[in-house]
Amino acid sequence: MKNSTQVSYFIFIAYFNIGLFKYLLFVIMMCFYALIICANVLLIVVICVNRSLHEPMYLFLVSLFVNELYGSTGLFPFLLVQILSDIHTVSAPFCFLQSFCLYTYGAIQFINLAIMSYDRYLAICYPLQYNTRMTFKKVAVLIALTWLFPYFVTAVPIFIGSSLQLCGNIIDKVYCHNYNVVKLACSETTVVYIYGLFITCLFVFCPLTLILYTYMRILKVCFSGSKQTRQKAVSTCTPHLASLINFSFGGFFEIVQSRLDMSSFPVMLRIFMSLYFLICQPIFNPLMYGLQMSKIRSLYKSLIFGKM
Repeated sequence: MKNSTQVSYFIFIAYFNIGLFKYLLFVIMMCFYALIICANVLLIVVICVNRSLHEPMYLFLVSLFVNELYGSTGLFPFLLVQILSDIHTVSAPFCFLQSFCLYTYGAIQFINLAIMSYDRYLAICYPLQYNTRMTFKKVAVLIALTWLFPYFVTAVPIFIGSSLQLCGNIIDKVYCHNYNVVKLACSETTVVYIYGLFITCLFVFCPLTLILYTYMRILKVCFSGSKQTRQKAVSTCTPHLASLINFSFGGFFEIVQSRLDMSSFPVMLRIFMSLYFLICQPIFNPLMYGLQMSKIRSLYKSLIFGKM
């Protein structure tokens, strides 16, 4: 058995020396972070200050945008510091805190998208009963569960990972990932992997199953309904479906990059695959919803030009 120890810090080897180009990369990442903050905060303000948007669909969007601010804040400040630093290390407590933040971000995102698909399902398939089925009390309960449930469930593997005896402290990534920490363990980790599979099913496959079911019902109503029903379904479901596909691909890239041996692939490609769902999704969503949903688009223009 290899010598084990309680690691106090981790070393990231995915960073490589790019000389003075690190300052250009820092500026680019800073611009991405500023764009994410401005776009998401702006849409949150637009929805919150306009009473006409205080509807379930838009309240779920606020939850989505807040989660993107949360996930981005868990990544970008750390990433910006590491880009400028010559020594790419992080303390173990902060590493597990970042893992917890990014894990809960992904779980909340999938659950939020599933609830939004359920909301669209009720609005399109049961329009006359929508207000009685989707009350503000129910909306509040769904949003609370969306945020609280992942925190309790995700805390377990992070706690187990932090208590493992490790045989090393080198992580081949640009941010902390609990799966990479578990791979460094000297002891038996079968329980951790089983629980990780359970969480993946709970926060990925279960929401995707619900989304698939709701869209099958929506399509059935669209094919048998009027032209107006089809137009309503397309206008409200297109941004949601695009967001789901984008985030699912990003999550798939991250799972492939973490679980499989990709040492033969270029380093830049591996880094891009691991960062895609953390950078592209928070930029993609506000742009997609802001441009595609006419109600938000018109109020967005009013806010920009000061005509509210």
